[in-house]
Amino acid sequence: MQISTGPDGVPRCGWCTGTPVYVAYHDDEWGRPVHGDAALFEHLALEAFQAGLSWSTILHKRDAFRSAFAGFDPETVAGYTDADVDRLLATDGIVRNRAKIEATIDNARLVVALNGGLDALLWSYAPDTVRPRPRSTSEVPARTPESTAMARELKRRGFRFIGPVGAYALMQSTGMVDDHLVGCHLAVDG
Repeated sequence: MQISTGPDGVPRCGWCTGTPVYVAYHDDEWGRPVHGDAALFEHLALEAFQAGLSWSTILHKRDAFRSAFAGFDPETVAGYTDADVDRLLATDGIVRNRAKIEATIDNARLVVALNGGLDALLWSYAPDTVRPRPRSTSEVPARTPESTAMARELKRRGFRFIGPVGAYALMQSTGMVDDHLVGCHLAVDG
């Protein structure tokens, strides 16, 4: 898949032109640097909830997730109890998967306990060098040595529902890597 030009005449990465929610996500967020423990915890949690589902499903449910998980404030979510798990399992608009909900709460507790914070930990795995800009999605890796190392370290620290592919998707969504294709209106150098 390469560049696609939508009805608005703007050239974009071809993966994003299928729905308005994808176009907005691509244009307003994907590949832009994200910092702060709450913002990065949201991305980490949403990657976990996405496992086995489409990213479109998660984007459509994002506001409900933010409401259900207190804006992904790690301190607040870390204090959730079994009653909160039950509440979340009954909450319309989110993915109601007990294992993913419990993992998100446990991951919040790990974020709160981190020395130096989640921001510093995750961004320490951002590549030092910039790869050549991809010309098609076939040139975009599913995982990299950095995403594999990030996932390994997170798992070592007890984080759940994160592997090398999810870690790379997190790196893309938070701007640690920039995989906008050559010709995309957001490809600054391409």
